[in-house]
Amino acid sequence: MASIVFSAKKREAGGSVKARQLRKSGRLPGVIYGQAEAVHVDLDAREFTQGIKGATESTIVSVNIDGKTHEAFIKATQRNIMTGSILHVDFYEIDINKMLRARVPLHIHGNPVGVRDGGVLETPLHEIEVECLPKDLPERINVDISSLKANQAVHVRDIALSDGVKLISAVDKVIALVKYAKAEAAPVVEESAAAPVADAKAAPEKAEK
Repeated sequence: MASIVFSAKKREAGGSVKARQLRKSGRLPGVIYGQAEAVHVDLDAREFTQGIKGATESTIVSVNIDGKTHEAFIKATQRNIMTGSILHVDFYEIDINKMLRARVPLHIHGNPVGVRDGGVLETPLHEIEVECLPKDLPERINVDISSLKANQAVHVRDIALSDGVKLISAVDKVIALVKYAKAEAAPVVEESAAAPVADAKAAPEKAEK
């Protein structure tokens, strides 16, 4: 099922000193949890860094631990804030025979008609939540907005999902819309001088009766 496969070894839980030693030897410390007791592992750091390129939060990977395969999500990665290198990885194991809920990223593509006519594109939604078996889980969902005209929108209800995939997100959420740009306000022209005050003698006010 998973196209990304990692080989890992069990390791004893240790502190930061052992973790640094692992990283110096080219290994990446991690943990896999979700179905049973958490298992601490280490895997080839370079293999992992190369393997996750293009992966999303809904990508299922296989982790082979001492001959036993575990299907899992890459739940989190800890990185060095200076170099960007990965310091630790968390895998969340799943049961391939049980339904799961997951957030799937939206890949919005195309140049809308409304934008070519002078409109402005807004994309407020970048992922949706679905429910399905792991084998049916899409890594991403493509949304073509090429035909979107000004004052039109694409909603979650407009997405075509594969058989076996149930939509959980609200159907009325907007994925993309095209608006016309607001017209610029006309500049305020300031008067160059105050209006002349009428001569009180020339135009006396009438006395109140």
